[in-house]
Amino acid sequence: MAEVAEHCRAKLIRRHPHVFGDTAAETAGEVLRNWDAIKREERAQKANGRTGEQVAAALAGVPVALPAVTRALKLQAKAGRVGFDWNDPLAVLAKIREEADEIEAEIAAGDRTAAAGEVGDLLFAVVNLARHLDVDPEATLRATNQKFERRFAAIERALAERGKTPQAATLDEMDELWNEAKAAERAPRSRASR
Repeated sequence: MAEVAEHCRAKLIRRHPHVFGDTAAETAGEVLRNWDAIKREERAQKANGRTGEQVAAALAGVPVALPAVTRALKLQAKAGRVGFDWNDPLAVLAKIREEADEIEAEIAAGDRTAAAGEVGDLLFAVVNLARHLDVDPEATLRATNQKFERRFAAIERALAERGKTPQAATLDEMDELWNEAKAAERAPRSRASR
């Protein structure tokens, strides 16, 4: 237990030289840059100890086992810290459009495997847009899933009132009910803003 405590104490002191040492850090950004540099050095030393070769990868240390959206967010943030990033959310939006066009081209060419790869690129770009807008993509997607469930449940209720199931309804009929559910959700907000 004493060994674990000592390891934690040493790590805390090593990673906070602006508190425990004589490194100056005037802003939170400077503290973060120092922290990242120290972590890169630690990773390189750890890797050098294992393989004997110099390793200093900017993306090192992002666990592969993370959920894909979370991992994409962390990879993008790390790349951004070393200058590989867009400086405008509209540029990211343009990238999203580019990726959607590439998916369309692969579908038109009949290459579903290539289209699937482009879908991955699109998802990665959407996570990047969320990051640039300071939006948690995981929480946002979770909220959208709940919204979808609410609206689809409204479709099912409306169909049930007509004595139908979704399987017995047409897509046009369900689309119309979807739009009604969407409008019903928006209506209370419109009245509240008056």
